[in-house]
Amino acid sequence: MSKLIEKTEKFVFDLFKNELDQTFIYHNYTHTERVLRSLREIIENTKINAEDAEILELAALLHDTGYTRSKENHEEESVKIATAFLKDQNVDDQTIESVNECIMATKFDVSPSTELGKIIRDADASHFGKSYFTEASDFLRKELEIQGIATYSPNEWLDNNIDVLTQKHEFYTDYALKNWQPIKEKNLAKLIKSKKKRKNKNKTEELKARYKAQYKNESPERGIQTFYRVALRNHIKLSDIADTKANILLSVNAIIISLVLANLISKLDNNAYLVYPTAIFTVSCVISMILSIIATRPNITSGEFTKEDVANKNVNLTFFGNFHKMKLEEFEWAISELLKDKDYVYKSLTKDLYFLGKVLERKYRILRLTYTIFMIGMIISVLAFGWALKTNETALERVLPTEDTIGHKVKHRNVLQAKTTDYALISFIKSS
Repeated sequence: MSKLIEKTEKFVFDLFKNELDQTFIYHNYTHTERVLRSLREIIENTKINAEDAEILELAALLHDTGYTRSKENHEEESVKIATAFLKDQNVDDQTIESVNECIMATKFDVSPSTELGKIIRDADASHFGKSYFTEASDFLRKELEIQGIATYSPNEWLDNNIDVLTQKHEFYTDYALKNWQPIKEKNLAKLIKSKKKRKNKNKTEELKARYKAQYKNESPERGIQTFYRVALRNHIKLSDIADTKANILLSVNAIIISLVLANLISKLDNNAYLVYPTAIFTVSCVISMILSIIATRPNITSGEFTKEDVANKNVNLTFFGNFHKMKLEEFEWAISELLKDKDYVYKSLTKDLYFLGKVLERKYRILRLTYTIFMIGMIISVLAFGWALKTNETALERVLPTEDTIGHKVKHRNVLQAKTTDYALISFIKSS
């Protein structure tokens, strides 16, 4: 590497570092290094003299320096910067002119006419035929967006890249055509494939949106169907809860009655004061059990219908109790008639919902009464047991003697026993 190239590299690095706006995330020193690296790749595989190679390397290093002064016509600004720098380095005018021609050849909308122009142009656009094409493309898109030049959506940028690779760009040198063109075609194929995927995805989303809107517009009954489904599910769930509560009451009262029969009934002979509390306790439990059974006991239905009932829409075919005695053929016929008439379907669902509500009202009314009786029975039973125990203790206190009375009776009994003994002894002596 010549000293002039080394000085130029340092000059360009310092210039970009100190004067290039930070919004240039693509056209920066990294891009310049890539262009120089690609240029040397072409030079190594092309018959070119050392003088022309140096001109190309100088042009590659200086071709984007104009961005430090202006975004527009940056090639012209780069020529001015390159001319001033090279004159300071005592470079001859012919070399400076050749460098400037190469810099102007990097204009993307102009086809290069010289051999050196073709080489520098291929080096400047080498990222189209490199594996880092996608990365470089994304940085360029972001740079344009940050600087407020243009904002592209992903689809728009994809179309733009496809257009550039197919219509606006071409490689000129033999080396680029042989080594970079195949990679460029692969990159293009990836872009086309990605576009196709995006197109299919967008088409699918459009169809989904269209069918969804169409279904929503053409099927206003969906809300009605949801209403029936939710209402019926809630009624069935409430019915299950009522049955569970009734089963709990049955189980609890059955256990209580078993304990009463096993422990209290056998002691009533010796504890008469417990008769009434036990009777209250037992009766409240029995009533609770009876009401629980009534709440859950199913009603008997006829299970039959006539053709007139179906024709007049008087039978609810959604409830098994209305058809469980019918033959399969008759039931299938009735269902087919039902499904022919949308109003009949909704009418049947409405009837089912209504009568489920009636059954629920009956269950919960009886269960409320059952819980009330059970609660009141427990309270009265506890109070009765307490009253009975207190009454029994008072009666015992009245019947049982005090301590002085007991002592007096014992003393009196001892005296009587002594006298009896004396009389018996006297009688024995007399008889003797």
